[in-house]
Amino acid sequence: MKGIQFMSAAVLCLAALSGTAFAQESAFDMPLTSSAYVKDYESFKLAAANDTEVSVKKSNSAAPVVAATPFEPPLITGGKVHQYLGLGTIVLAGLTAVTAPGEGCETNCTAQANQPRQTNGTHAKLAKATVAMAAAAITTGLITHWDDFHLADGITDPDNLHILLGVTGAALMAYAVNKSKNSTVPVSHAGIAEMGALGMVAAIKITW
Repeated sequence: MKGIQFMSAAVLCLAALSGTAFAQESAFDMPLTSSAYVKDYESFKLAAANDTEVSVKKSNSAAPVVAATPFEPPLITGGKVHQYLGLGTIVLAGLTAVTAPGEGCETNCTAQANQPRQTNGTHAKLAKATVAMAAAAITTGLITHWDDFHLADGITDPDNLHILLGVTGAALMAYAVNKSKNSTVPVSHAGIAEMGALGMVAAIKITW
């Protein structure tokens, strides 16, 4: 009986000792486990930081900032050609008036009827060049601005007035040159030509 009690006590002691040893071993293993966890967490943080940095670099490199360049209109367009031809017509009209021979024939044409006429001189050539450039200005204007003319807007509309004055001015200058060219005697034509030139000046001024 005493032997059985002794064996039971020994078993209990061994069980208690094994439990204590297991607890101590677990206690010693816990720091190792926690340190491994901390290392893994630190690695996770570093990996996350690297991923963020790479993604930021990628996003920055994927969308480069491009400086906006100022808009520069082309030097040669249909509208600019029309404008240059109109201005050239006014310049030629002025040169034509300056090179008119003598006093012209505006008030005393009968007295100058027997005087020889210059039909191919500088004045005549400039007059023909003026009419040709005026015709080119009108043609380019009709081609590039044909849709700006609307009768419903009335004559006082700037676009309508520009077209009417320009066409009328060119027609008057062409009539004056043709009148002088086809006459065998000096004929009054300067006033008509000047009116035509002023009409084209007004047309240009309206839309300048």
